[in-house]
Amino acid sequence: MPAATIGPELQRLIDLLAKMPGLGPRSAKRAALYLLKKREQVMGPLAFALDDAAKKVKSCSVCGNWDSIDPCAVCADTERDGSVLCVVQDVGDLWALERAGAHKGRYHVLGGLLSPLDGVGPDDLNIGKLIARAKEDAVSEVVLALAATVDGQTTAHYLTEHLEEARVSVTRLSQGVPVGGELDYLDEGTLSAAMKARRPF
Repeated sequence: MPAATIGPELQRLIDLLAKMPGLGPRSAKRAALYLLKKREQVMGPLAFALDDAAKKVKSCSVCGNWDSIDPCAVCADTERDGSVLCVVQDVGDLWALERAGAHKGRYHVLGGLLSPLDGVGPDDLNIGKLIARAKEDAVSEVVLALAATVDGQTTAHYLTEHLEEARVSVTRLSQGVPVGGELDYLDEGTLSAAMKARRPF
C-alpha cells in the first residue's frame, strides 16, 4: 500500500503496532485494519485498557513484577514460601512459572541479563536488591531460573559469586530433555546437559 494512500493517523497506528514483538510492517497493517473494522468491539475497549494500564500498572517495589498494587499480589500472598527466592530475567518468566504452578515461593525480577556486548552491566539490573533480599533471615535458597544462553550463564555465575556472602543455597533449574521432546530434534547442548544431569529412574 503506497504511503500516499494512508493518512497520518492510520500510519502512526501502523508504525506503533509494528514496534510490538512479533509484528512486522505487514502484520501491523493487518492488525490496524482489523482494529478499524472492529472499532466498537475491540478498538474502543483496547484503547481504554491501554490508558487504564498506563495509569495504574506499576513495578512492584519488592520483586519487580507488574501489578496495579504495590507490593504485587504475589508478594502480598502470605501463603507463599518466603524461604525460597526464585530469580527470573523478566516478568514474562515469572508469569510462565506461575502459569505452570512450578514455584510456590517468592520471586525476584532482574530486568534483563548481563551482556557485555550490549553494554548491560550489573548496575543496569536489579541485582543490589536481590543480594539484600537474600541476606534476610527468612531466605535459605535462591533458585536461578535463567535462560541457558551465554548471557544467562554469565549472569548465573555472577550472581552465584555475589550471593556467597548471603550464605544461602544457590540452585538452578535442571536442564535437559523437555517433556514430550524427541531426541532427534534436540540440539547437542541440550542432549549433553540431559546426559550429565541423569538420575535414577
